Amino acid sequence: MIRRTASFPTVLVALLCLCVGSAWAKSSDRNQRMNVSSDSSDCSVNESEPCILRGNVHIVQGTLEIHSSKADVRRGGNEQVIKLSGSPVKMKQQMDDGGWMNATAARIDYDQNRDTVVFSGNAVVKQPGRGSISGERIVYNMATGQVQSGAAAGAGGRVNMTFEPKNQAPAEGAKPEPKAEPAQQDKN
Repeated sequence: MIRRTASFPTVLVALLCLCVGSAWAKSSDRNQRMNVSSDSSDCSVNESEPCILRGNVHIVQGTLEIHSSKADVRRGGNEQVIKLSGSPVKMKQQMDDGGWMNATAARIDYDQNRDTVVFSGNAVVKQPGRGSISGERIVYNMATGQVQSGAAAGAGGRVNMTFEPKNQAPAEGAKPEPKAEPAQQDKN
C-alpha cells in the first residue's frame, strides 16, 4: 500500500473554498495555502474515485475554517462535488468587507458545476452586523447571489431571517467611537 500525502486531498478539497461565494467569502482566501487534517483518509489518484476524510476533519485556508465529521469529495468526469457532514458542520470565514460569516448545518454540499452550496439540517448562516437566516435547508447560488430557503429550496418548515439596521454597531473587533462629554458651562 502506498501512503499518499495530504496534498491530494488538499487539491480536491480546495474546491470547497469556492463554496461560500463572493458575497460570503474573503476573495484572497482562494490564493492561500489550505491545511487539511482528519483522523483518516481514503483517497485515490484516480479522479473517478471518491476521496473520503473521516473523523475530526479540520480545513483551514486563510480566514476560512471548517470543522466536520466527514468530507466526501467527488471530482470525476463532469462531477465536482464536496459533501461535508457532521453534528453539526461548522464553518466561518471573513468577508471582503471585514465582517464575518458563521454557518452551521448537519450537512453542507458544494456542487461546482451548478455553482450552488446547500446547507441542510438545522442550517443557520449568520453575518454579524448584517443579519442571519435559518431553516431546514438553505440554497445559495454563487453565480446569481440568490439565497433560497423553505419551500423555495425544496424543503418544508419555517424560515427565520433577521436583518440588522445599517446603522448597527461597528463590525466585530472594531472599537466603538468614544462618547462626547457634555460641555460644562462656566458659572460666574
